[in-house]
Amino acid sequence: MGRVVGIGGLFIKSPQPSVMRAWYRDVLGLNLEEWGGGVIQRENSAPNYQVWTIFPSDTEYYTPSQSPFMLNLAVDDLGALISQIRNLGSDICGGPEVNEYGSFAWILDPDGNKIELWQKPELETE
Repeated sequence: MGRVVGIGGLFIKSPQPSVMRAWYRDVLGLNLEEWGGGVIQRENSAPNYQVWTIFPSDTEYYTPSQSPFMLNLAVDDLGALISQIRNLGSDICGGPEVNEYGSFAWILDPDGNKIELWQKPELETE
């Protein structure tokens, strides 16, 4: 029997693709390939799994975004990334928060899609 073994990618529609590509590159540090997207390679410090879940349609968890999805990105140093995001003129719309699953902060991309930034507990720095 076949089964899913991981998340292969996330594809986002945008009325302003070049602005979105530049924002993800400049603010979040994602590398862009010639074809306009990118591949996120896991490093030793990155999590070796992805989380997948379904929220009810009336969830407030994606607020203030109106999108039917939220992207979760694993990060290696949440504090440093938050500083970088603010220095580049973007806002943090929530967090940072810490719980048993790690540290979290939330931002919106230029199209208003909510992005959850997540640092696993064992990667947290003092």
